[in-house]
Amino acid sequence: MASRPVPDPIAPGQESVWDYPRPPALVASDELVTVVLGGVEICETSTSWRVLETSHPPTYYLPRSAFLEGALVPAHGGSFCEWKGEASYLDLVGGRVVAPRAAWYYPQPSPRFGALRNHVALYPGQVDYCLVDGERVEAQPGGFYGGWITSTVVGPFKGGPGSNGW
Repeated sequence: MASRPVPDPIAPGQESVWDYPRPPALVASDELVTVVLGGVEICETSTSWRVLETSHPPTYYLPRSAFLEGALVPAHGGSFCEWKGEASYLDLVGGRVVAPRAAWYYPQPSPRFGALRNHVALYPGQVDYCLVDGERVEAQPGGFYGGWITSTVVGPFKGGPGSNGW
């Protein structure tokens, strides 16, 4: 197993992903979140949930009701999270662009994560861009995880080469 990396220093107003718990925490957010795909704003909300887990940037769960009608299309397949339960996937649609399996949700989340019912998470690297309070989000490295990196969170972040054992 790879050893835990040395956390990056934090500045005022920042959080370290190495201070996030395991199992993950579920934290309400009133940050303004905007998602654009195909040049179309497919979601904007100031009510979301952040899932905070050791070594991961936050994953944002956005209310289904905040998405533009037709932006969420059921997709094939699913996955399992030891904390949240069985996930189902969605294609995202914006303008003439389809981002296959770019989003997921938990139809029956575990009791501890029950607040995620009727909320959708997405891979920020599979849309044109995501904003959190006007700041452009960077996708968590590696393509498997759905974390959102902003200037308010510091790593190093799981997902890149050599981080499997973290």
